[in-house]
Amino acid sequence: MKNENMRKAFNLLLTTLLLAFVIVACDDKKPKNEQPTLSGNLEMDDGTDSTVYGRYLEGGMSKMVLLTDNGDTVEYYVEDKDSMVKGGCFEGDRIAIIGYKADGEYVAQHAVNLNSLQGKWSDIAKSFEIKEGGVVESNVSAESKPYSKWKIYNGRLILNTDTFDVAALGPDTLWLESDKGIFQYKRQEKLK
Repeated sequence: MKNENMRKAFNLLLTTLLLAFVIVACDDKKPKNEQPTLSGNLEMDDGTDSTVYGRYLEGGMSKMVLLTDNGDTVEYYVEDKDSMVKGGCFEGDRIAIIGYKADGEYVAQHAVNLNSLQGKWSDIAKSFEIKEGGVVESNVSAESKPYSKWKIYNGRLILNTDTFDVAALGPDTLWLESDKGIFQYKRQEKLK
């Protein structure tokens, strides 16, 4: 009886180990988050920027063709371009895009039109102009922490050290969202 109980315990242990091995070996492999080679555009110290930067060439309702900063022409599938691309898609505009590669095709998850982002923005407490080249010019001398630089990093807008999701970007509105809330800005005339 003692040998039979030991044999059952051994078989149970062996079955458990075999089952654990099968579970680990059959782990669901998700597609890699691959994108075209990135330009070294505005990297931060804590890692690599996964954003792809380029010029919008053409597209339809469900695709965007981008000429990347590295000279590659890449076609991205988009579910709803009008709502996914903050600031719209206009031929020749610079676009910052986050996406992945699945089944041999590039899929866009989020994009920001950098040309639409540039301009003079203000709310009741802040007034600043986002300019080309990562420069921000503040227009309120009494501001305690005026913005002086910007960049897109992993699809998010960074103003100085504050990080935001671009929740909405239209011809005259900019909504930025962070853990501190949603900030609504109105476009003003550009500074001369």
